[in-house]
Amino acid sequence: MSGSINEVVRPLPSLCYRSADRTAIQMKLEAEVSAHYSKSGLYQKILEALDDIGISPTSATANDLKLVDEFHVGGISATTALIDQLALKADMKVLDIGSGIGGTARFVAGETEAHVTGVDLTPEYTSTAIALSKLVGMGDATDFQTASALNLPFDNDSFDAALMFHVGMNIRDKPALMREAARVLRPNGLFAIYDIMKVGDEPISFPVPWASVRKSSFLVDLQTYREAATRAGFAEVSSRDKTTTALEFFAAQERRSKANGLPVIGLHILMGADFPKKLANMVSNISSRRIAPTELILRLK
Repeated sequence: MSGSINEVVRPLPSLCYRSADRTAIQMKLEAEVSAHYSKSGLYQKILEALDDIGISPTSATANDLKLVDEFHVGGISATTALIDQLALKADMKVLDIGSGIGGTARFVAGETEAHVTGVDLTPEYTSTAIALSKLVGMGDATDFQTASALNLPFDNDSFDAALMFHVGMNIRDKPALMREAARVLRPNGLFAIYDIMKVGDEPISFPVPWASVRKSSFLVDLQTYREAATRAGFAEVSSRDKTTTALEFFAAQERRSKANGLPVIGLHILMGADFPKKLANMVSNISSRRIAPTELILRLK
């Protein structure tokens, strides 16, 4: 399967695998996704970037990390826009599915005093998230595990709310994702999703931040999310297309980059040498309405 930059992105056909085959295929896909994100020495690179801008690791705060640890379109402003709709409280337990290096988990814990547990496929991200939380004094407010969103290592009814920021694009089986989120949520629990979703039938350009080639990208439209959620027992609370906000965010980023160059600490640390191309393709795909950053808030019945 080629990795050219103008491939048609369509959901893969539903196949009737034996259970063992399904597990093997899922594990292979997850290994490929993890490899896409893994960056050796990530924690040390972040420490070095902080030092380069005059921030000692001994005095670093969670806010100092925001340019690198909010790995989704819109950064901290997008996180705030979603979290503000959830009425999270100090006695709640929150699950962050696809927690990356822990930025959203730390923000939610800091803002709401809820305890946040993050899970991510990539061991390097998990270890970095743990180390960064400890670095900024939030080790007790957050915890992180390496795990699949389709096989969460938690008992039924473990969480009051769940979050997912830019994760579904790497998950082929959306119904299984929704079922597993529903399983670990308590009745009336909220599941807040902010994902890149497909719009129309036009092909998208690769590489993008979540995938270098088509075979690791599983974009679907909002209706597909809704249908999978309904079958899992969720009711929709709200949804919002964030295209306009995203394009304003990218335009502001471009103005800053032209004036000051790339920030020393930023998402290029996570995305590697082809960050400019991934970013340019992301902006092009959004502005041409091939994809849309989209919020979807669900409540478990």
